[in-house]
Amino acid sequence: MSQAQEAGGHTLGVAIDIPPPAGDLLDEARSRYEPEAGELRPHVTLLPPIDVDAEAMPAVLRHLEQVARDTAPFRLTLSGTGTFVPVTRVVFVTVTDGAEDCARLEARVRSGDMAVETRYPYHPHVTLAHDVPDALLDRALADLAGFTAEVDVTAIRLFERRSGRWEIIREFVLTGTR
Repeated sequence: MSQAQEAGGHTLGVAIDIPPPAGDLLDEARSRYEPEAGELRPHVTLLPPIDVDAEAMPAVLRHLEQVARDTAPFRLTLSGTGTFVPVTRVVFVTVTDGAEDCARLEARVRSGDMAVETRYPYHPHVTLAHDVPDALLDRALADLAGFTAEVDVTAIRLFERRSGRWEIIREFVLTGTR
């Protein structure tokens, strides 16, 4: 349990879900490299885990509702793999087309009351393997090097860490216009 949960708060994250069929293919692939990865479907993170006081939850929900109202649906193209090694031990599927839309959405999510510092500059991606042995990182990098998929982004999801697992607590449909 996090300190926020012990104090009656919440540990939250915000992400774009990668739906089937691409999400199912990526989920199956991730299970070959990192069995624990199945806890959360393949996704593009918009807000990494943060701790929020319980009384701040209504403001968080209002903020995300506004972000969704102000953001038009868009399309992502996922293409090939990349890695953050040696900075972090991560192999990922690259977001090509739509990366700028993700960056704008991430900036909106991480604004106002949710303006938090991050450890690294934002780089939209779908994690395949994280902190696993080098052989598995290399395998993930090679196995999905030719992967491509297009995904329509129509919503963002708010997740909460509960009893050691991430659960979707709300989906916010993107209703803005271009």
